[in-house]
Amino acid sequence: MTITQLEYVIAVAKHGSFTKASEKCNVTQPTLSMQVQNLEEELNIKIFIRGTKPIQLTEVGKKITKQGQIIVDEAIKMKDIVLYEKNYVGGEFRLGIIPTTSSIIPLFINKFIKKYPNVNLKIEELNSIALIKKVLSGDIDGGITSTPINNKEINEIPIYYEPFVAYVPDKNNLFKIKKLKVEDLEYSSILTLKEKNSFTKQVSKLFKSLNKNMNLKTKSFETLIQLSDEGFGIIILPFLYTKNFSKDRLNNIKVFEEPEPGREISLIYSKNKIKSPIINALANCLEKTSRENIKSNKINIISPV
Repeated sequence: MTITQLEYVIAVAKHGSFTKASEKCNVTQPTLSMQVQNLEEELNIKIFIRGTKPIQLTEVGKKITKQGQIIVDEAIKMKDIVLYEKNYVGGEFRLGIIPTTSSIIPLFINKFIKKYPNVNLKIEELNSIALIKKVLSGDIDGGITSTPINNKEINEIPIYYEPFVAYVPDKNNLFKIKKLKVEDLEYSSILTLKEKNSFTKQVSKLFKSLNKNMNLKTKSFETLIQLSDEGFGIIILPFLYTKNFSKDRLNNIKVFEEPEPGREISLIYSKNKIKSPIINALANCLEKTSRENIKSNKINIISPV
């Protein structure tokens, strides 16, 4: 029995297909199938019911897969312990990020790659629910998301605190106000991203006591801005999203009076994993980048849960 064989079994169980599992494991299907078959012969059992689509686990196969996942996780931990002791910052790191925080990526990525050339960073945009699930399942090694998420199985490393700003077109009667109060938006139509989005939840909490009209839900801030310019309403945006705005658009950005409403952004990872040197490197680089770009001091953190 080998770790590789167990990894192949877990992949087939997860994807329900030898073909998909071989693609994810970067091996040919015959190689993967042979290794799984060798393990079945060694244990003298059948792990999979091969005549079904998707392929199903036998009852003993379910137990083998569950125990195999524990063994694979522990093997990964052993490697991580060695890398941690050597303080070696290198290898593959799968990073998830929620779309509303992706503006931080172009601000830090070049510096990070230059400083840590041995890290193969793979970045995937995910909504907050999917990101947390993938962190817990081990499908990704860490994530950048709004916190606190209050999950006992996840470690959170706060990396920056980001204020919210309002996009107010010059046609709106609030345009002449230099610094907004939350109450100023009481009778405004507030355009938001689609539901099941942590940022939308925070905006909803911020204005929960107001007589508001939250409508025209979409996945894109850009779409909301175009609608706002046409007079459909005001948008609440995370500050970093505005970093590359044109001068004309920046003229429409209004900050809030202190303490500014905002959010905590953290690098999260599973408590089942050793804190790798890559996590420390990412956290330090992201924190430094945020300090260079965010100057707000007093922020009222709105929880995403």
